[in-house]
Formats: sequence, C-alpha cells, structure tokens
Amino acid sequence: MADRILLVRLSAMGDIVFASPLVSAFRRRYPDAGISWLVAEPFADLLACDPMIDEVIILPARRWGRLLRERRYLTLAREVRAFVTGLRRHRFDLAVDLQGLMKSGIWVGLSGASRRIGLGSREGSQHFMHQVIHRHGGRRERIASEYLFLAGELGLPVDDFPMRVAVCPEAAARAATLVAEEVGEGPCGVICPFTTRPQKHWTRARWLELIPLLRERFGGPVVMLGGPGDTVPAADIAAASGVVNLVGRTDIQMAAAVISDARYLVGVDTGLTHMGLAFHRPTVCLFGSTRPYIDTATPAGRVLYHDLDCAPCRRRPTCDGAFTCMSGIQAGEVIDLLEDLLSPQAPAPP
Repeated sequence: MADRILLVRLSAMGDIVFASPLVSAFRRRYPDAGISWLVAEPFADLLACDPMIDEVIILPARRWGRLLRERRYLTLAREVRAFVTGLRRHRFDLAVDLQGLMKSGIWVGLSGASRRIGLGSREGSQHFMHQVIHRHGGRRERIASEYLFLAGELGLPVDDFPMRVAVCPEAAARAATLVAEEVGEGPCGVICPFTTRPQKHWTRARWLELIPLLRERFGGPVVMLGGPGDTVPAADIAAASGVVNLVGRTDIQMAAAVISDARYLVGVDTGLTHMGLAFHRPTVCLFGSTRPYIDTATPAGRVLYHDLDCAPCRRRPTCDGAFTCMSGIQAGEVIDLLEDLLSPQAPAPP
C-alpha cells in the first residue's frame, strides 16, 4: 500500500511528457493516494493543471545557484534545510526517481520515503535507493518504453498507458487570443524546428522547402513554436518563408494549448513535438542523431528517421558537422507522411 507517493523528474520538457503516463497508472493502482511530483521550476507549469497530481513541488535550483554564486552560504543552507524539512513532512511511503541521476536521486534520498526506487540510477544515486529498475528493460522502440517497463515492474496497470498534458483554462484562453490575432479563425499547422543540440536540427533550407508545401497541400496558416532562446533563427526562417512566428511568445502552457488544437505538427526531437503525440495530433517526428523511439503508440504519429550506419550518434557526432542523418530527410517525405495521417482513411486517435 502507498498512501503518499513522490515522483521525481526534474527536467526536461520531453522527458516529463514521456513520464506522464505514470501519474494515471499510479492513480489507477492507488486511487486514494496523495501523488506529488518534484520538478525544476522552468517545467513546473507543464504539470500545474493535471487533476491527477495532488501537489507539484518546485525545486528552486536557479535561486540556490544564484545564492551560491553570490556566496550567501548561510541563506542557502537555511533554504535547503527548510526545503528538506518540508519534503520529509509529507512522510512519503514511496518515492520514485524517474531521472536516475544524482541531481534527482539525492532528493528521493532526502525525502525520507520508506521505500525508494530508482529508474536506471547512476552517478551514485543508486546508493539512495532500496531498488533500482533497469532503464532499458522494455521494448525500446516504443515511446516512453522505460516508464512502461517501470510501471509493469511496480505492479501498476499498463493496459492503457497514454501520455498526458493538461492545459490550464487560463492558458488556453490566452493562446486562443494570440492565435486569433495572428492567424484568424480555423485550425493551423504547427512546426517545431528548434531543440537543444545542433545535431538534432533539420536544416534551414529544408524548412524553407517544407513550409510552402504545407500551405499548398493542406491549406491554412503554418505557425512556428519555440522558446525564448530560439528567436534569432526563428526570425530568419519567418522572414524567408512567411510562417507565422510565435517563437518566444508563448509559455509552456500556451504552447501546449496551441498544439492541442493544431491540424498537424512537424518537429524535431523536442518536447513540443512529443506534445503533439500526447494530444494525438497528426505528428511527424524528424529524428537523426537521436532516435528515442520508432513506435509512437498512437495512430496519429509517425517517425521519419534514416537508419544510417552512424546513427544515432547521440552526443558524439562523427560527421564533422554535416549531420547527414537530418539533412538527408527530404521535404517530400514529410508531406507524404502527413498526407497519410490526414487522409479520411487514417485511423482515428483514441
């Protein structure tokens, strides 16, 4: 029995979306339990309106880092101590480290939970755990396979294991107003060209080929989403293509709302793209140096991936910056997959 459950996945956006099915799995197994999720501050809004989560606990790591840089050691020590005290006050029966790193595992250890489980724990975080479950025990081709395997090992129901993103009503209203102002009425397509590493990007030239094809084949406006750090390349693509540029103008919740209403989505390996799958929007995922999954677990999603000898290289490219795995993907391939997903014969999402 677990009356009080703590899930720890601090970051990042896509990984939190991947882990999201565990919330409903725990809720089905323990319907009366209190479920808390410990998350880093930049990603807390992603969980804020999930009705199955009783409490989102925010780790103020950015503030603590600032205190450390300012050498305000006493203030830092007091705040960390108060945070740990508050965490222990929950008296968690079960704490699960979904990230498997020291920066996440230490909080599972400090939570004082009577049972502590880590998923693929490393960097020493395994020493805080009573049990470590292998990260790659499941069918790795499936999206969120490690979390599906973890759920099975914990005796949670896995017959229905959907990713979930809850959109706050206020954010949905703000997103609707923004889209109405920028594109007017009707559904729009969404592109998500940006992510954290250059080897995961599709080329500028390919996006400029794709955008007019999207408008020609499917009609309607095409909206581009991304974060504040993507505004410079986004402005360049927008100036050359006429795409509606919302990059840096939405927070996580607003972006989720835009995606939830999208006619289709095309994106690279980034959290916004994975949201398209969570919302069962017709989604084409462009993968190269990373290939987190091939099976999207929804009829609304397809992965476009060229299985080169050097791919996936992940963080160790061997192509001297050519990134052939991504540049070799043609705009026509994307269009073909979208036509299949948007055809009247396409399977309906659940």
